[in-house]
Amino acid sequence: MSGILDGKRLLITGVITEQSLGFGVAKYAQEQGAEVVLTGFGRMSLVERIAKKLPTPAPVIELDATDPEQLAGLADKVREHVDGIDGVLHAIAFAPPTALGGNFLNTPWEDVATALQVSTFSYKALAVACLPLMSEGGSVVGLTFDASQAWPVYDWMGVAKAGLESANRYLARDLGPKGIRVNLVSAGPQRTMAAKSIPGFEAFEKAWTERAPLGWSLTDSEPVAKACAALLSDLFPATSGEILHVDGGFHAVGVERTEQ
Repeated sequence: MSGILDGKRLLITGVITEQSLGFGVAKYAQEQGAEVVLTGFGRMSLVERIAKKLPTPAPVIELDATDPEQLAGLADKVREHVDGIDGVLHAIAFAPPTALGGNFLNTPWEDVATALQVSTFSYKALAVACLPLMSEGGSVVGLTFDASQAWPVYDWMGVAKAGLESANRYLARDLGPKGIRVNLVSAGPQRTMAAKSIPGFEAFEKAWTERAPLGWSLTDSEPVAKACAALLSDLFPATSGEILHVDGGFHAVGVERTEQ
């Protein structure tokens, strides 16, 4: 049986553990027929071990998305494994501890700048680095957390995500003529390593499980993976600059639901 990603070559970032959303996307993409190449940052040996747990062990390329030299050499490193790509997943975000947890008014600019470079600017930087690999067009997909409102403890990461969502629209504008679609998936909270680093993240977990009309699993990444795979496939040929919510419908309701 054919999959929606048969014949597609994908570059997937952000895999650190099996709970990473990037891992869930890579796993589902392979199940749908894609050939996957991963990038890793920092603990490369850990990423390489995790890559072997995919249905088909995937090659791993080291990439610091804030390093101009590594970005400039990305295409050549990817070509060691595939001759081009049809899509890329941006699952990269980081904010220093001072930028989270209720310290919004006191966070120094240097830490804000780090959050913006890693979590926002890297989306553009990664897309541009992949352009030589996408001569026939393709799809760029990123992960966000609804930046349309202020959240407890999320602070400057929320600002960074708002910038990411704006950058998504500008990338869609500039890459559309090259046949490249650019979209975001706004995911509900998951118990990933990144989420655990946010002080007070439990507040998100409680709110989502109580309010999401469809319910919400904090440990099942497959709904997000399926949405990313669909956007990376040919199923949305005329969709770009979009933010697709995969959050159990949480974003659409204003107060906690009551039993009827």
